[in-house]
Order: sequence, then structure tokens, then C-alpha cells
Amino acid sequence: MTTTRRTPIQHGERRCYQAGCRRPECLNAHYRWCSRYRLDIHEGRPRRINAAQSLNHIQALLDAGWMQSQIARTAGLAHRVLTSIRAGQETVSVSTAQAILSVPIGPPPGDQRDVDATGTIRRIRALVAIGWPVAQLAPRFGLYVTALGAIARGELQNVRATTARRVAHEYRALSRTPGNSNRARNDARRNNWHGPLAWDDTTIEDPSAHPEVEAPEPQILNRDQIAAQRRADVEHLSKFGVSSTEIARRLGIAESTVKGILTELRAGERRDRTKAAA
Repeated sequence: MTTTRRTPIQHGERRCYQAGCRRPECLNAHYRWCSRYRLDIHEGRPRRINAAQSLNHIQALLDAGWMQSQIARTAGLAHRVLTSIRAGQETVSVSTAQAILSVPIGPPPGDQRDVDATGTIRRIRALVAIGWPVAQLAPRFGLYVTALGAIARGELQNVRATTARRVAHEYRALSRTPGNSNRARNDARRNNWHGPLAWDDTTIEDPSAHPEVEAPEPQILNRDQIAAQRRADVEHLSKFGVSSTEIARRLGIAESTVKGILTELRAGERRDRTKAAA
């Protein structure tokens, strides 16, 4: 998966020296940088500053509808630079701050097919991992099933800005509500797709970030498992003398349901006593 980066390294730049090149023009670029650095230190000019202003500017752009990949591309910075700042990095270089602050706050660039697809792919896969099939997601995102499937499989490196924003908007709500498709969950598990708990807002769009696979995914119970768990909870509370009204309140279910479970439990106890006495 690719994303827009800074311009390619060329001879005559300090970056080329840092990459291991020792051609004369690259050595000279490194020496000029070191001389400038020593002069800045001597004259009290900072090389790094507090990141708060840069962070506030990034957040203002995000609030205006920008994607992080758009900010990085427009500022000419690597995606991971913005990720680090949003994750709490305390200082940034003066040049990084200037690059971020140079991006004007306002509507994001026009609807072009130039937004890195990383965040969109991960959001779709995360929803599939918690039970949302592509066929149900596609209408919500305003896409054909075939198009959404191609994005989820990673077949596209870029998507339209409107698509990325729509997916991100819907994801905020859907990621908190498990879907009802075990097949979708099995497909995600087979493809090693990670759920929402593996990502946060600062990493989900960063191509260099890795999922927090140690974060446990929420256990999704089927109807029979939920009924068994509810029955066990009612039985446990009733043994401590909790009334049916209070049990219903604690478990968030109807009192009639609690009474029905208690009736079944008592009937089972009577059958067990009858068998033991026979």
C-alpha cells in the first residue's frame, strides 16, 4: 500500500548524506547544515518548538473535513509525523511546524481520487470483523457492493475524498454496535482483518502503523449464549435472596422474563429431588 511522501532524495541534499551517500555535493550539504545548526545554537534560535500550535492546527483542519493523509500531502510531510504529533509528541522541528501551519484552514482539497485508502480500508475491515457484511455496509456508504469489496480487499491504493469522509463518518457510529453476521466475522478472521479495538484515531490512517493485536475483540454471543448467560445471572442473584423486581432492574430485562426463568429453575429443582428420592 502506498501513500504520498516527500520529494525523492537527490544528490546535493543532506538527506542523501544521511542515507549513506558520500559524494562531494552531499558532504557539502551536510557540512552547511551543521554550520547553520551551530550558528542557530550560538545565537539562541530554537531548532525545535512546542508542538501545541501544530497540534491545534491539525485538529482545526480535521474539524474542517480534511483527512490526515491530505494534510500530510499538502504540508509535504510523512504521514507518521502527523501521527506522532497527534499521539502526544511534545516538540516539533521549526520546519515541521512551518509546514503544518502553511496549510490553510478551510475546506479540504476538491473531490479528487487522491486520498490514501489506508484508513478507509481499515475501517471497512474493522466493521466486517465485528459482524457487518459488505452487502449491508455498501448502501450506507453510497457505494456498490463490488466497489466496497475491492476497497476492503486492498485493491485500491487511493479513494475519493468524499468516500473516505463518508466511511469515516459512518464508522464512528457502527464501530460501537456489533453486526449480526457470523459469516462476516469468520471472513474477517480468515483474512486476518482487525476490529476497531486494534486501532485508534491517530493510527488507523497511518500506513506505517500496526494494529494493536493484543487488544481483545468484544465477545459476540449468539441468542442461545445470551439466554444461558441471562439464566445463570438470574439464578445467581436469586440464591442471594434478591427479588425478581430487583433482578430485572439490575439485568435490564422485563420482570416477567425473570419470573419465567425462576419458574423453570424451580421446576428443574423439583424434578431433581423427585429423581433423587426414587
